[in-house]
Amino acid sequence: MKIRPEIISASGQIDDVQMSLFQAVHGTGALRPEYANPIYYGDITHPTGRLVDLLAEIAIRLGGGDDYLKARSVTRLDQGMGGGKSHACVGCYHLAASSVDLAATDLGKAVFTKARSILGRDLPADLNKPHVVVLPCDNMTPGAPDKQYDGPAKSLYERFLWRLFSHDYTLYERYAPFFNDKGKIVEALRAVDRPVLVLIDEIMDYVGNGLDGAGSPELAAQDMAFLRALLDASNDVPHVAMVVVMIGSDTISLSDAAKERRADLHGLLERNGMPATVTASADFADILRRRLFDQTPASEVLAATAATYGDVMTDKAWSKNVWTAITAPWREDFSTAVARTYPFHPQLMHLAEKEWAQMSGFQRVRSTIRIFAATVFALQQRGKAGEWVPSLIGPGDLPLSDNNVREAILGSGLVGDERTIANFRSLAEIEIVNQTDDGGAARRLDLSRDPASWIDLNPRACERAATYIFLTSVVGVRPGGRRGASAPETKAATVVPDRRYVVADADGVVEDVVNQDIGMSAVEVIPGQGNNKPARYYLSTKLTYRMLVNNIKRSIVGEAEAAATTGKVSERDKIIAEFAERLSNSGPFKKKIFVEADPGRTPADVLVTAGIDDARTTRLVVLDPAQFSLRNGAEQVTMAAITAAVGLGDGRDRQPVEWASSAVFAVANSQRRTHARMIANEYLARHRALQTPEVQGDDELKATGTRELAETKSQLEKAIKRAFQHVVYVAQPDLNSDRTLDQFIFDDEHHTALDGTLVWKGLVEREKAFNNSQFTAKALLHNLREQDYGRPLPEIRDAFWNAPRLPLLYGGDRDLQHAVYQAVQAGDLRIVDAGDNDVAVTDPTQVNLSSLGLRLAQPNIEPQAEESAPVDGAGHAGPADSGADPDGGDSAQTGAAASDEGAASSESGPAEKFVSFPLVGALLDNPTRVDGLAQVFRILYSVLEDNKVSYAQGTLQLVLEADVADRLAEAAKALNLAVTVRDQ
Repeated sequence: MKIRPEIISASGQIDDVQMSLFQAVHGTGALRPEYANPIYYGDITHPTGRLVDLLAEIAIRLGGGDDYLKARSVTRLDQGMGGGKSHACVGCYHLAASSVDLAATDLGKAVFTKARSILGRDLPADLNKPHVVVLPCDNMTPGAPDKQYDGPAKSLYERFLWRLFSHDYTLYERYAPFFNDKGKIVEALRAVDRPVLVLIDEIMDYVGNGLDGAGSPELAAQDMAFLRALLDASNDVPHVAMVVVMIGSDTISLSDAAKERRADLHGLLERNGMPATVTASADFADILRRRLFDQTPASEVLAATAATYGDVMTDKAWSKNVWTAITAPWREDFSTAVARTYPFHPQLMHLAEKEWAQMSGFQRVRSTIRIFAATVFALQQRGKAGEWVPSLIGPGDLPLSDNNVREAILGSGLVGDERTIANFRSLAEIEIVNQTDDGGAARRLDLSRDPASWIDLNPRACERAATYIFLTSVVGVRPGGRRGASAPETKAATVVPDRRYVVADADGVVEDVVNQDIGMSAVEVIPGQGNNKPARYYLSTKLTYRMLVNNIKRSIVGEAEAAATTGKVSERDKIIAEFAERLSNSGPFKKKIFVEADPGRTPADVLVTAGIDDARTTRLVVLDPAQFSLRNGAEQVTMAAITAAVGLGDGRDRQPVEWASSAVFAVANSQRRTHARMIANEYLARHRALQTPEVQGDDELKATGTRELAETKSQLEKAIKRAFQHVVYVAQPDLNSDRTLDQFIFDDEHHTALDGTLVWKGLVEREKAFNNSQFTAKALLHNLREQDYGRPLPEIRDAFWNAPRLPLLYGGDRDLQHAVYQAVQAGDLRIVDAGDNDVAVTDPTQVNLSSLGLRLAQPNIEPQAEESAPVDGAGHAGPADSGADPDGGDSAQTGAAASDEGAASSESGPAEKFVSFPLVGALLDNPTRVDGLAQVFRILYSVLEDNKVSYAQGTLQLVLEADVADRLAEAAKALNLAVTVRDQ
């Protein structure tokens, strides 16, 4: 079957679906429609039984000779909008004006055959050359004649005469005064000396508000008097036929006077004429086929198409779960139904004929033709592009992505008012498929579906199910009080003639579509009640807060995807960054720095240029999750960026950084960032929804929106706090190791790296920082090295911010001043000037850490007669090279420091000694080393048990059996020690 060329040239839009009698008669040039040609008209017009009956009666009345009384003289066409009245009027005109040409068409042949069956003989081919008087009242203004068509006439009667006498002014003048004289009108009709057909189209446009607008009671009275006389005269004059188009159910708003005229005219037509319609719902399939295609399908094509559905229609699972629940007559004889409706599926034609056609506003034939014409053209274009198209066009196959199809449906009269039309237009775009065919909830389900054996056979399964729900929703309430589509009907709309697509697949498709989280958010589900009352689905146009939020949320996700491809930060990620910066606090850190993402640059470049190398300042550096995260395979670029930012890069990547040791980084976990983004989508959608006029203007929606926004905000804050699990800092594990990045993770649900206090506590547990009041004189002396004595105080101070071997100071300079002052007061340190002269300090604030002329010196100790071990100038036992430069090239030492209580020396040496020893090496297959190390730990256990250790510092790293590791970790945790356990 080929689509008619005029439909293709109009891209599926048929301009002449609504025929105009006026244009058919008077149109010229570009304004002359194709249907003004009787041959074309007959070619596109299906000879419905009612239309053939009407035209046959007119033909008999005009050309039946003495048998003219076998046909009625006056016919009133009374059919709803789009039912074919104007189409029939054009046919009446062609029958009378071009009977020979029309007789050559299928329509004309059917008309003359029908007349022969009534008369028992043939009619003359030219019907005795009737004269046609056309009064197109929808193109006539009372009291304002058009001289081109009306000449000197003003009233409706005068216009009738001017046309009746073919602009003969003499005859016109003779009869013009007798507008209400039936005898004169009869005489005028006879004066033509030919059969006469009078066509009055849309009479109420003239006698209704038209006459009111003329503002002439006299004209109104004359016109109504003329119509009364004409209706009577038409019955009395042989070979005169009259067709009047007047819709009895016309709901046009009229004045009281116009209502009286309508009632008067209605009574006259009932008395003088017979009502008629020209189409029935059952004619739709034939009318569509004739109007849209230039030939009928071959019988073998019809049979083959029906046969391809044979397996599916007889499949037990499909029959049990779908077909038996659908009681439509097309199910009873599918092959016959296909032959009648091809290329449309019987399910779609049933919907149009039995449901749409019953809607009072639906323009029946006209609307159906527009919808189906746009559909076949759109699907033809898909087929030409190599895309999938259905074997039969079903109710789920109307492509709502095509603007012509969607607007044809919405403008058909199925939807009652403009607001509802706008709502359904929005639903089609958001819930089903957008105009670019790459969005809409149902379309996205199809595009993102995992591979399956039936995907290529049915690539638009979800869209088809959603479209059917849409089509059954726009009508409001279906016959029998039903709403929307039943589950079996919806599954049927997804069927393809292939057994690989089974009913279980249809179940999954429908479940996805009606799932408000992943499918259509505006769908309402009426739960089923057993096999006899399955679930039903319909789209609600009533705005709900959930619908609004879901719709906005989809756009947010799309914005984020678009931002990712264009190298920009999405609004969602900006919200997360804003929350993270607001929720973070510096705690004991002197400064908090938030590093914003810049997708236009590399993470390393962003971090290196963020200005985080700040002198003598402890910094908590919070990294924007939009560009920085750890774990889940995404941490390499982040760790590389931090490595560069702290000056640990190699070669050209090495940055001149001085204060890296005092910068600590708070970083989000990649997986938890994903969760935070999901919550951020919800928050941002609710935030936007609350600002919309719809919500602001509805107190109930506004209250709901405000409550949900507050709830989602709380959820987002928790999600962001939990996302920041990781803390990264510069460390030096032991004396012989290089600087490196170390990190720890907050596993507790209530802990976050955004909290500077918790981060500092974690650093204290890992000996990277001192807690409040923990840095005493003893701690200071423990961390000083031999070569630190004699260095200027500023260098000693700076080392606590730039040397990873030294823990960070809680109180900064103040803590160091107090520790130095305490040590000096205890006699464990001296402050000297450049000449090695003691400088007295009587208050911590007098310890001038900025003075290059002041240095730390060891106390003056009298030589001892005998020493048990080499003792350094500070009175501590240990290796002389146990330190490193203040610039940070050393590592923290592990061991015990001297007590600051009763630290006086005795004759046998100091009361306490510093002990340090490494614990590095393999123990497997080395029993001697194992035994020796065990002896060391037994001694350590003994001295700890006897309370003979006053200070301990260090980190022990062991590789041991899993069950033993867990026992050891539990014991350490009981002491509130930070324990790291990982698989080896």
